[in-house]
Amino acid sequence: MRLPSELVAESLMAYLTEEDRAHVVGLGPLRTFAPGEVLLRQGDPTDHVLLLLHGWVRVSATGADGQVVLLAFRGPGDVLGDLAALHDGWVRMANVDSLDEVSAVWLRAEQFGRLIAQRPGVALAMIKQLAARLQEAQHARADVAMMDVTKRVAAYLLWLSSTYGSRTEAGVVLSMPFTQQDVANRVGASLRAVARAFAVLRDRGIVVNTRRQTVIARPAVLRAFVGDMPNGMV
Repeated sequence: MRLPSELVAESLMAYLTEEDRAHVVGLGPLRTFAPGEVLLRQGDPTDHVLLLLHGWVRVSATGADGQVVLLAFRGPGDVLGDLAALHDGWVRMANVDSLDEVSAVWLRAEQFGRLIAQRPGVALAMIKQLAARLQEAQHARADVAMMDVTKRVAAYLLWLSSTYGSRTEAGVVLSMPFTQQDVANRVGASLRAVARAFAVLRDRGIVVNTRRQTVIARPAVLRAFVGDMPNGMV
C-alpha cells in the first residue's frame, strides 16, 4: 500500500515512527471515495475509523437550527472518527465529506482500540494529535466579537497558511480545495460578507484564489493586515 508522500504536520501519522506507520497502514483494507462523498455522518453509530492516506476532507456539524459550522479540514495522516470509536455508545459528532478523491485505511473500532492499547507509540501519537486539535478548537473559539468580517477571514487564512500551507515561489499554497462558503461557516458570517472580504484581500494582492487553490501571495502583509489579534489566535 502506497504511503502518503506528505503528511499533515500535526496528524496521527506524522507523530508515528516508520515502523508504527507501516504497521497501522497494513492493518485494514483500503477504501476510496470520490469527491463530494460522505465518509462519516453526524448522529450515526460508530463501528470504524478511517486513516487518511491521500486527499482532503471537510469536517462540519449541523446544529438543531440547521446552521452548518465548519470544524476542520483533515488531510493525509489524519485519523477520523477516533474519539467516538474509543467511547462505547457515542455516535458520530460531525459530518465528514471528501473535497477531492480520498483514499483511507478502514479499521474496526475494536481493532483501533487494541492498537492504542498494544502499541505505546501509537497511543502517544494519539495524545499529541488530540492536543493539536484542542489547540485548533481554542483558536476557533477565540473572542473575535470586536473584529469585522474581513479581519476574521484574514485571520483564518493566516491560521490555515501556518498550519497547512506549503511555501512556493508564488507564496504559501493551501492545498485543500475549500470554498468561500466553508470560510463563512467557519467565521460565522454570510457568504456575501465573506466574498467581499476575499475581494478586499485580492485587491491588495494578498490572496490569489481559484476554484481549486488558494495562494497567500504576500504572507507578511496578511499578518500585518490581521494586526492586533488576540494572543494565540494565529
